Amino acid sequence: MKTYSNELKASILTKMLPPNSVSVPTLAHEHGIPRDTLYGWRRQAGDPTGLVTTPAGPVGVLSSAEKFAAVVETATLNELDLGAYCRRKGLFAEQIATWRSACQRANEPQPTHAERREQRAEREQIKQLSKELQRKDQALAEAAALLLLQKKVRGIWEDPADAPSVKRGASK
Repeated sequence: MKTYSNELKASILTKMLPPNSVSVPTLAHEHGIPRDTLYGWRRQAGDPTGLVTTPAGPVGVLSSAEKFAAVVETATLNELDLGAYCRRKGLFAEQIATWRSACQRANEPQPTHAERREQRAEREQIKQLSKELQRKDQALAEAAALLLLQKKVRGIWEDPADAPSVKRGASK
C-alpha cells in the first residue's frame, strides 16, 4: 500500500473541495492516485458534496442524559432552527419529538401488577372476540350464499303444475 505525503494530500483536497470542485476521476488521472483513495480522503475531510458521508457521531447511541439535553436545547426552537440543529447534530426531528414525549411521560405513575394483568386479560378478550366475530361473518356469508343457491335451484326446478296454465284453442 502506497503512502502519500500530507502536503500532497492537502493540495489534492483543496482542488477536490469547493470552490475548485475538480472531479475525483480527473484528479485520479492527473496524479495517478486510485479513485477509491481520493473518495476516502474526501469523506475524511467531511465534504458535504460527497455521496457517502460519515456522521459526526454514532446516531441512535445517545445516553439518556444526552437525549434529555437535546430535548432541553430544542425546547424553544422554531421549526427552521430545529432543522438546523438536527443537521448539525446528525439527528432527526422525529427522534427529538419521541424523546420529548418520553420525557413528558417520565413521571407518570407506572401501572401496578394487577392493572397490567387486567390489561392483558382485556387484550386477550378482545383478541378472542375478534376471532369469534370473524368466524360468524364467514358463517353468515356462507348462509347467504346457500340461500341464494337454494332460490336459484327452486327457479330452475320449479314444478310447471304450480305455474298458471294457458289453455290453447279455447273459444268464446
